[in-house]
Amino acid sequence: MKTLKKFRPAYAFLAVLILLAACGPVPSAMDSTQVAEMIDTAVAQALETEKAQAPAAPQATATEAATNTPVPIPPTLTPFPTITPLVLPPPSGSGGSGSGGSSTPSEYACDIIHQRPYDNQVFRPNDPFDIKWTIVNTGTKTWDAGFDLKYHSGPQMTTHAAVELPKMEPGDTYSVVFDANAPADQGFQVMTWTVGGFCYPYVAINVEKPSK
Repeated sequence: MKTLKKFRPAYAFLAVLILLAACGPVPSAMDSTQVAEMIDTAVAQALETEKAQAPAAPQATATEAATNTPVPIPPTLTPFPTITPLVLPPPSGSGGSGSGGSSTPSEYACDIIHQRPYDNQVFRPNDPFDIKWTIVNTGTKTWDAGFDLKYHSGPQMTTHAAVELPKMEPGDTYSVVFDANAPADQGFQVMTWTVGGFCYPYVAINVEKPSK
């Protein structure tokens, strides 16, 4: 083996020294201390040579640290906004026959009953007729005396412009009667009045020329 050949001189020299020591006294030119030093030197050289010729120990391959795969963080859920229902105010009295408030009465509301003339009743131009409204307080508040029933819009069919109402508690009624004349203009004619801006009595008639 190659290793033995490389170590042969050092081992041979060591063997000679051991043999000389066994066979007889060391020559006076070399005392025991020198012999010991030579032996130590030879052993050290042999070990150094063996170490140099020994195959290199395999280097441990550093294993690459596993890449940490980031754990996905779930997105923060945004709560849906709270939906607020749209609340419509209850209708007040519209001024038509049979009309009225809702199941939850408003503070101020009215209804008009026993209305005359009827809707779409036909008159000739300038025909006289009577207007009748029975006003009902359908709200939850009392109307103090001094509330006015007054003309609001459309062709003026009466000679009156306003009527002062008495005090009316919830549920009270009050009737008014006016003399009126149909407009001279033909077609569908609507006159509206109001009480406090929350109640609108009206007259809606058709004006036609008489047929020949």
